[in-house]
Amino acid sequence: METQMLRATMRQLEQLGEIEVCNVPVDPKFELGAVLSHFNNQKPILFNNVKGYNMPVLGGLYGNRDLYHKLTNTNTEERIFKYMNAIANPQPARIVNDGPIKENIITRNIDIPRMFPAPTSHDSDSGAFLTAGMFIVRDPETGYTHMAVRRFQVRGGNIINALISGHSPALREQFAEFEKINKPLECAVVLGYDATYLLASQIGSRRYGLDKHQVDSALRGEALELVKCHTVDLEVPAFAEMVFEGVLLPNRREIEGPFGELMGYYGETAPNPVMEVRCIMHRNNPIFQHAFPCREEHLANGLIREVELYGALKNMVDVQDVNITIGGGCRLHAVVSIKKKKEGDGKAAILAALGSCYDIKHVVIVDEDIDIYDPMSVELALASRVQAAQDVVIVPGANGSGLEASHVYRGVSDKMGIDATKPLNDPHGLFTMAYIPGFENGVDIEKYIPGINK
Repeated sequence: METQMLRATMRQLEQLGEIEVCNVPVDPKFELGAVLSHFNNQKPILFNNVKGYNMPVLGGLYGNRDLYHKLTNTNTEERIFKYMNAIANPQPARIVNDGPIKENIITRNIDIPRMFPAPTSHDSDSGAFLTAGMFIVRDPETGYTHMAVRRFQVRGGNIINALISGHSPALREQFAEFEKINKPLECAVVLGYDATYLLASQIGSRRYGLDKHQVDSALRGEALELVKCHTVDLEVPAFAEMVFEGVLLPNRREIEGPFGELMGYYGETAPNPVMEVRCIMHRNNPIFQHAFPCREEHLANGLIREVELYGALKNMVDVQDVNITIGGGCRLHAVVSIKKKKEGDGKAAILAALGSCYDIKHVVIVDEDIDIYDPMSVELALASRVQAAQDVVIVPGANGSGLEASHVYRGVSDKMGIDATKPLNDPHGLFTMAYIPGFENGVDIEKYIPGINK
């Protein structure tokens, strides 16, 4: 029985009752994305009847935080330490001779728009995009495998654009060195992976200097099974659905975008590298993986950022948990729970959080009695524990995120931290929370109103 990649994930989702099936005909242009958006991209949906294609599309896979924890065999309380352990203790992957990914190998007459149901998502998008494509390259100095989710604009025939932004400095520098000698860079794009593979891809190549396939093996608790590509010197998951093999062509660019990006705005158009797809491997009856922009890889990225934020805070304050919120694009907003021991702890946590990453724009520091995953609970702390003149810290003109519209517009970002913690000295009990004895964690409502959760 398969335990890795998309089909293993589908079996997990079916067992959890977390996958929906759509047999109604849907158009890959706009309509498919509209259905995924109805569930805020948090509900996995298998589209079995995509107009113009005989290939199903599976989307909305990895946009739900609680479901992501289940798919990576962890929970809210344990996930940071599990992810830290995998980064600190990578494990070998296993190269096997064959796998389902090699059931079909195509090297002639490649026509990506005809063969694959790549959706168009927004009104001003410049075309159809592969939005879940996992881009694979090898570091020529270390031999390590690096991978990251990239978007690829589908051009026609065997040509796609590869977005290599400033958020990928190591990859940009590697490709620049190849371009200096007019040498193509071998690469592959993988579709049909699982949550563990996605999570491993979000670990910063430059920050950690690790082989991401080895981190994947540590995260999943078993060796990631890989096969050699057919035409390039790279390894890819043996149980993936499809792999596009090829090269980034040196010194060739095409205008890519616009594209509906993070936070729902259109990103800037720019000349980006061209990938020539020279071979496609795919399983029998392949399933096309789609991620409606831009939830899924950003949630996984946010989970890794939480590890890094936790690490930045733990030597400053007694940090309990951190939440880099989905509403803030999984990178711009953070809520931090601390066990306050000194009156300056709230401000210290603000400084540590804002200094941990240029992407974090706003951070709220709260006490242990606030649920950092419940916006109503956080709002309670903001409403009843904050006096702006004393508790708000503003840093004007700082570095910000290139994926945030106001930063792109101004070139700099103002940062803000809010200390929403209670004072340690509360002799009159003004900040003592009321509770119901014996029901501090709520009630099992099914006991009182059977069937209500159905």
